[in-house]
Amino acid sequence: MKDGTEESEGRGQIISNINACQSIVEVVKTTLGPRGMDKLIHDGRSVTISNDGATLIGLLDIVHPAAKTLVDIARSQDNEVGDGTTSVVLTAGELLKQSKQFIDEGMHSQIIIKGYREACQKCIDRILEISVKISDKSEEEKRDLLIKCAETSLNSKIIANYKIFFANMAVDAVLYLDQDLDKSDIGIKKITGGSVTDSFMVHGVCFKKTFSYAGFEQQPKKFTNPKIIILNLELELKAEKDNAEVRIENPDDFQKIVDAEWNIIYDKLDKIVASGAKIVLSNLPIGDLATQYFADRDIFCAGRVQKDDLQRVGKATGAILQTTVHGLTDDVLGNCGLFEEVQLGNERFNMFTECVRTKTSTLVLRGGASQYLEETERSLNDAIMIVRRAVKSHAVVAGGGAIEMELSRYLREYLRNIPGKT
Repeated sequence: MKDGTEESEGRGQIISNINACQSIVEVVKTTLGPRGMDKLIHDGRSVTISNDGATLIGLLDIVHPAAKTLVDIARSQDNEVGDGTTSVVLTAGELLKQSKQFIDEGMHSQIIIKGYREACQKCIDRILEISVKISDKSEEEKRDLLIKCAETSLNSKIIANYKIFFANMAVDAVLYLDQDLDKSDIGIKKITGGSVTDSFMVHGVCFKKTFSYAGFEQQPKKFTNPKIIILNLELELKAEKDNAEVRIENPDDFQKIVDAEWNIIYDKLDKIVASGAKIVLSNLPIGDLATQYFADRDIFCAGRVQKDDLQRVGKATGAILQTTVHGLTDDVLGNCGLFEEVQLGNERFNMFTECVRTKTSTLVLRGGASQYLEETERSLNDAIMIVRRAVKSHAVVAGGGAIEMELSRYLREYLRNIPGKT
C-alpha cells in the first residue's frame, strides 16, 4: 500500500458507507415530485437554482468514495433516460437504509445482495408483463401517449404551469428527427425577455449573430437556396511575429514580404467566391478585410461560430467542414431552402430553415430571468429524453408512483413462498 493510505474494513466500514450515502439522499430528497422544492447551490460566482437530481448532485462537492457511486448512478440515469435522476438516488438510498438493520444484526452482505438481485429480476419481468405497448397504435394515439409522457416529466418542474405547451414542443422536436433519434440534432437557445409562451421551435438551425467587423451591415441578410461553406480557417491578416528576425539586403524586399501576405489572403478569398458559396461560416475569426470583401460581392459571412452549431449546420445542410480553400467542389458545399437574420428580443439570430439533409430542429426559449431559462432548458432536456426513450422502447407504464406500488404488492405476494434468509 502507498504511504498515508487509510485502511478500514468489516461491518463498521459498511455502516459508514451507508451513512455517507444517506446524507446525500437527505439533500436531494425534498426536490422530488410536483411538491418538490428547488435547491440553490452557490459555488464561488455561479449560482444554480434547480430541482434536477443530476444537476444538483454534480454540483455538490462529494469526497466520500462510496457516496460518489450515487453521483455515477444519477449521471448514467441522466445520460440514458434523462428524467428520474432524483428517484434513482432515493431508491438506492432507501435500499441501503433497509439493509443496514440486517448488517447490524450480523447477516452477511452477500445474502442481502443476492436477495436484491432476485427481487430486481422479478420486478423487471413484471414490468414487461404489464407495460402498455405503443407500436401497434395509430399515429394519433401514439402522439397522445408521447405527449402524456412529456407532461408527466414536466409535472415536477418549474414550467409545470405551461406543461401542455412544452410537451407538444418536445414531442414535435423528437418526431421531427431522423430514424436514429440523435439528441444532438436538437439545439436549445435561450433569449432573456418576453413571455415563456413566446418560446418556439425552428425546423432547422439557428444561432446568435456572432461578433462582426466593419462591412457586416452591407451584407445581404436573406437568401433563398444559398450554397453554404463551413471552414475551420482564419480569414484575417496576421501581424508579423514580434520576435521574428528577417534579414534583407534591400528595402524593396520588405515590401515583397508584406505583399506576399496580402496575396495569400486575397487568393483564399477569391477561391471562396469562385466556389459559388453565398454563406461562409467559420469556427475561427473572419477579419474586417474579408468581411468587406464578401459584402462587396453580396456574400454573408460569420466567424467564431461555436463548434456544436457548425456541426448541426453541417448535418442539416450537407456541408462538409473544410480546413483549406483548395479543392472547393460542389459536393463539400451545403445548401438550405432559406437563410435569414432575424431580430429576437435584443439579439439577432441567424436562421437556416427548409434544410434538405438531416432533420435538425432548434428550440428557442424565452423568459424573464436567466436562472429561469436555464432551469427551463434542463426541464425540456428531460422531457425530450423521455419522449425519445418512449419512441425507442415502444412501451410505457403508469407513472406517479403507481408502478412502484404494483411492484411492491407483487413482491410481497411472491416472497411468501421463498424459504431461507433471502
